[in-house]
Amino acid sequence: MTPFEASQRSEEICRMAPVIPVLVIHDLAHARPLAEALVAGGLPVLEVTLRTPVALQAIAEMAKVPGGIVGAGTLLTPADVSAAVQAGATFGVSPGATDTLLEACEAADLPLLPGIATASEAMALLERGYSVQ
Repeated sequence: MTPFEASQRSEEICRMAPVIPVLVIHDLAHARPLAEALVAGGLPVLEVTLRTPVALQAIAEMAKVPGGIVGAGTLLTPADVSAAVQAGATFGVSPGATDTLLEACEAADLPLLPGIATASEAMALLERGYSVQ
């Protein structure tokens, strides 16, 4: 996936719902029912943070919900990207955007919603070919 394609897909995902819930799942039994309720309530895009031992399993369960678009949050390393994709994540979220992380997402065809806080960070993404909204 090229940076331009990743940007286009990320924008499409963000336009699918007024907000993207950020979910920290501690009990795997809650994952699918929570996803079903959120999708039924008009929030089809779901971010599951990789902060708990069951996060990847939760992504896999939530990805089975028709109409749901499940992503993995707090991606920090290429290993995180690989595990998220294997679990069924269709997008990623990260607090930043290192070259290593961007390359891993591009290689895995995983659109990334990277956090940026400075003009320099925005310029680095623009230089790489990403659009910055």
